[in-house]
Amino acid sequence: MTAVTIEAALRAQESRRDPVPNSSGTEAPKFRVPADACDCHHHIYDARFPFTPPAAPLLPGARVMDYRLLQRRIGTTRNIVVTPAPYPASFSDNLVTLDAVGQFGTSARGVAIVSPAITDAELKALGDGGIRGIRFSLALKNAATAMDDIEPLSRRVDALGWHVQFNMTADQIVRAGDLWKRIPCPIVFDHMGHMPQPVGINHPAFKLIRRLLDKGKTWVKLSVTYDSSKVGPPTYSDLNEVGQAYVRAAPERMLWGSNWPHPNETNKPDDALLFDLLAGWAPHEATRYRILVKNPEKLYGFA
Repeated sequence: MTAVTIEAALRAQESRRDPVPNSSGTEAPKFRVPADACDCHHHIYDARFPFTPPAAPLLPGARVMDYRLLQRRIGTTRNIVVTPAPYPASFSDNLVTLDAVGQFGTSARGVAIVSPAITDAELKALGDGGIRGIRFSLALKNAATAMDDIEPLSRRVDALGWHVQFNMTADQIVRAGDLWKRIPCPIVFDHMGHMPQPVGINHPAFKLIRRLLDKGKTWVKLSVTYDSSKVGPPTYSDLNEVGQAYVRAAPERMLWGSNWPHPNETNKPDDALLFDLLAGWAPHEATRYRILVKNPEKLYGFA
């Protein structure tokens, strides 16, 4: 599809308020989204880059042009493409992310999934393609890497100025023990650390992450509120205490992410409604500007 055709599709969607693929609802967020706002966590699935070997069916409606429709709806302009967890951890399996970052251009960066077998030359090629971190999805039964791989890989990417990102359950975060003290580079916790409800901020993982935030090199993604909520839409009110507590603790190291196309959700959430939750967790416009614009600039190296 040509750039002219893509732009025409974007204009048509905006004028009709058609549903965005893999997202329910059609309305825009209720708060004013600042210029250069960044969605720090989403995925791209593209049939030109199939799973190797096939691990699951490719999620339809999750290409770059589909995500641009979401951007047009919610008002973000920068984005972080995260290689989906089902992809194996080889260089070739990050090509879908490298291609997406290339299509988005200077408004995007990427986070890759790698294994200890990756070469220095391949890491350099990822960096040249806009990758700025690696992700460990240890919450999955078929995790591509093991706990013992984390520290050696973190030292390799620290030399590149990258960070390490973790998708782990709250219990796994606690069981990791003093691993967090041994990681030299910045640490990013996905999805608010998966704090289970109704325990929330009383879970030991929250207290651990809170201490790491105080040390100055840990970041938290305020994303996937539907992940642990018992209340669910439209309010997700049981998660408000967690989101608010994180923002109060370290607004200078909070990030926001959509997790579009919501790969584990059969009933896709309303992305604008999820975005609006941030206004309750960070009621001051200056704080939201920091979370949506300044913090991503610092972590991901946007100009």
